[in-house]
Amino acid sequence: MELGGTGKTTEIYPRVTKKFPELTNDDLAEVYLNGESKWINRIRWVRQNLTAKGEIDSPSRGVWGITDKGRKRVETKESTETVINFFELYEEYETGFRSQLLDKLHELSPRQFEIFSRKLLQAYGFVQVNVTNLSSDGGIDGYGKLRLGLATMNVAFQCKRWQGNIGRPEVDKFRGAIQGEFEQGVFLVTSDFTEQARNVSLKKGAVPIILLNGVSIVNLMMQKGIGVERVPLYLHYERPSDFVEEIE
Repeated sequence: MELGGTGKTTEIYPRVTKKFPELTNDDLAEVYLNGESKWINRIRWVRQNLTAKGEIDSPSRGVWGITDKGRKRVETKESTETVINFFELYEEYETGFRSQLLDKLHELSPRQFEIFSRKLLQAYGFVQVNVTNLSSDGGIDGYGKLRLGLATMNVAFQCKRWQGNIGRPEVDKFRGAIQGEFEQGVFLVTSDFTEQARNVSLKKGAVPIILLNGVSIVNLMMQKGIGVERVPLYLHYERPSDFVEEIE
């Protein structure tokens, strides 16, 4: 709102950081193995969560904008007394937890990410999943079979623990490596895919490539309990109708 509703990332990141005075220089200096800031990555994660809710959009490349829905939420909070409730706390907690899971994925070595991907695909329903030899993978990091009722489909997968977005050339290259031998491909990345990559992932007459970005992988981890342990929580609240005596 300070920027009038839209702003470039170079303007937004410093302003968001100022909202958290408890952050130390050591916190801000934390980076992944590839040198990218962990704090900036967390901001991007929250932005993606707000985008999914329809409260933020991207009117142009590198620009974030608040939507009418997001503006309404901000104005409502500014005009009323702040009330912290269980649901808000839980939402904040889950957003932070998902961000931590993505951090863990970024900290894996390329080989560790391949092995992790095998476990993830097995939990999804793949069988006979194997990770290829590093020296002779030919652009394929692993392969297995996906059960489809009584039948199975031969599927290959590729994993990239990248920070930058994966473009069309990488998807085309992967498809070329599996064409004729596999019926489907799964491309797993810790970052995301460009729009061009998404547009060519499913092409008529070509092997379909299923794209799983960092957010999708974390969602599967939460659903399948991979690297995650669920603990049930119960919310108790008053039911006023039980305190009112009805007179017939």
